[in-house]
Amino acid sequence: MTAPSQSFRTPMSRARGLGSAKHGVGHFIADRVSGLALIPLSIWAAFAGLKVAAGGYDMAIEWLSSPLNAVLLGLFMVAGFIHLRLAIQVVVEDYVEGFVSKSALLILNYFVCVLGAALGVFAILKVALLGAF
Repeated sequence: MTAPSQSFRTPMSRARGLGSAKHGVGHFIADRVSGLALIPLSIWAAFAGLKVAAGGYDMAIEWLSSPLNAVLLGLFMVAGFIHLRLAIQVVVEDYVEGFVSKSALLILNYFVCVLGAALGVFAILKVALLGAF
């Protein structure tokens, strides 16, 4: 009988099936690109938020009616939800046990982030194009 620490398997056979699933690079790049996009957009959003907060409701609608502000706010929202989805996906994959619960949370994460981004962009377009909410 062999000791528990001894094995007749080669290092290659022990490692087979434990390596890359060939999808991590795309996730890594998407995470970094969305993070890099959020840096200037967050700085812009902070200054824009302070400017809009100083004015009233009519000033906020006028500000959002500007095409540049509407596009930048839409980009900020979409990049933010993409980054959020990727971050929550990593947390769920790393810390949730069980195939069913992990799959359900990943699907819920995807749908909530897509719904949030779609509703946000819709609200931005409605105010930007119609001038009122």
